[in-house]
Amino acid sequence: MTLPAIFVSHGAPTFALEPGRAGPLLRGIGQRLQALPGLRAVLVVSPHWRTRGLQIGTSARPETVHDFGGFAPALYRLRYPVAGAPDLARAIATQLAQAGLPVATADAQGLDHGAWVPLLHMLPQAGVPVIPLSLPIEYRAADALALGRALAPLRAQGVLVLASGSLTHNLYEFRGSETELPEAYVQEFVAWARQAARTHDDEALVGFRGAPHSRRAHPSDEHYLPLLVAAGASGADEPVEVIDGGVTYGVLSMEGYVFGALAQPQQEAVAA
Repeated sequence: MTLPAIFVSHGAPTFALEPGRAGPLLRGIGQRLQALPGLRAVLVVSPHWRTRGLQIGTSARPETVHDFGGFAPALYRLRYPVAGAPDLARAIATQLAQAGLPVATADAQGLDHGAWVPLLHMLPQAGVPVIPLSLPIEYRAADALALGRALAPLRAQGVLVLASGSLTHNLYEFRGSETELPEAYVQEFVAWARQAARTHDDEALVGFRGAPHSRRAHPSDEHYLPLLVAAGASGADEPVEVIDGGVTYGVLSMEGYVFGALAQPQQEAVAA
């Protein structure tokens, strides 16, 4: 069984406590994933672990990292008590090196909020080992796509490729209320990205600076790049499922994509 590659928008850290529209969608995807045979581990790429060159976490028990400040105390009490997979992480490092992408190991690396917050919704029981992979500081769009292509073979080895970012990420325009109506430019950028993702238009995704409102949607690149990792890990003929998570705080799109087949729950299949 080949697992999908998934891009999720992790939003603000408060997403851990405020699931909104996206949380239940991720939970449903997690339930469908766990129904598949052979799920060994999750390899997660997040823009909140930036390094010089690739690094992979090899901790047997990665800590829950609260890499943010100024939020409610309840958020800091949350833990995602998942196991790591040190041997598998080192094997993945070897595979990536053989593909021309050398990887350093990081024995003490925990899970930043870009990793554990969406997983808290997707796999709340923390029963599937998680391996963090860094997003190199020097990476540009084409590099992220190439990384995804190097990760693609892992999908047939029981490893879920989970790329966590944000489909739009302009914190300069962050609104105080989660229920603020979405900005028009956010909706236009999301419509462009959805079309490009669903048609596997890698050229457009890499050239996203030509998309409508790209500079406003992404003043910097790092939260967009995980989308390219997930897209690169998928095949051009694979189905793409939209995770229509809406928009929070007016400017943070919670949209995501499942690249590859993921069966619907049995009751939905019967109803269809």
